[in-house]
Amino acid sequence: MTLLALIVALLVEQIKPLPVDRFVVGPLRKVSAAMVERFNDGHHRNGRIAWVLVIIALTLASAFAYFLLWHLHPVLALLFNISVLYLTMGFRQESHFFTDVHLALRMGELDRARQLLGEWRGGSYSDASSSEVARLAIERALIGAHRNVFGVCFWFILLPGPSGALLYRLARFFAEEWGRRRDAEFGDFGAFARRAFEWLDWLPTRVTAVAFSIAGDFEDAIFCWRTQSLQWPDHTDGILIASGAGALGVRLGMPVHESGEVLDRPEMGVGDEADADFMQATVGLVWRSLLLCLLLLVLLVIAGWVGR
Repeated sequence: MTLLALIVALLVEQIKPLPVDRFVVGPLRKVSAAMVERFNDGHHRNGRIAWVLVIIALTLASAFAYFLLWHLHPVLALLFNISVLYLTMGFRQESHFFTDVHLALRMGELDRARQLLGEWRGGSYSDASSSEVARLAIERALIGAHRNVFGVCFWFILLPGPSGALLYRLARFFAEEWGRRRDAEFGDFGAFARRAFEWLDWLPTRVTAVAFSIAGDFEDAIFCWRTQSLQWPDHTDGILIASGAGALGVRLGMPVHESGEVLDRPEMGVGDEADADFMQATVGLVWRSLLLCLLLLVLLVIAGWVGR
């Protein structure tokens, strides 16, 4: 049932992409605002309580609903799994930006590509070269593929029903919504949300990096992961970018022009300068990695049948 739910959810999401801001981000922001207003006193302890009340409660509720539907009829449980996966994961949540940037670079419309990149990442890239635009888009795509698909799939497989997928997606949202805030008024309220997501994402990040390595140039991917990832400000992102760059044989990171400044960033990966061709190769790498993970799941299912 797990494999079938994943495949169906991915197919549905490709055919009918979910308006994430309307059905996921918007409602969650309302919940977030209510919890902040009720609990935020600037201290770490209340942030932990609010996180548990929202995320653990919803995760347990989804597990209970799954088992209840399973006892009513397995098909109802399957439909519930598919519905939750549709809400929590998907390539298409950010891929339209990547596709549009790629097309603009292919057509030689650099200004258009810069504009689209700014809408996607935030900031201004009016001085960025075509290689810088491609680099930044590939980096965002590698991280987005992990956060929107591979991380969700990992926890969906690990925990019963859709509870793992929901846990990961909620933890990611509140890490971004609370954990990134540094203003004095917010205090340490978001510290636990940030740390909790780091814990939840520790193993999935490395599984994704291994999948990138196997689906691409294994030797270079592992080399870049081991020698370069720690240089990136965010170690988790560094693992994904370094392994993905090594697997693709492209150089990412490096200084880029953003918002009128030159951001000094470490070099990640080996090989050639990034361009539109490597953006296309990135799409292939992500899909091969996903197919690899699905194949492994199929083998586990077959092994379970044989072992009975």
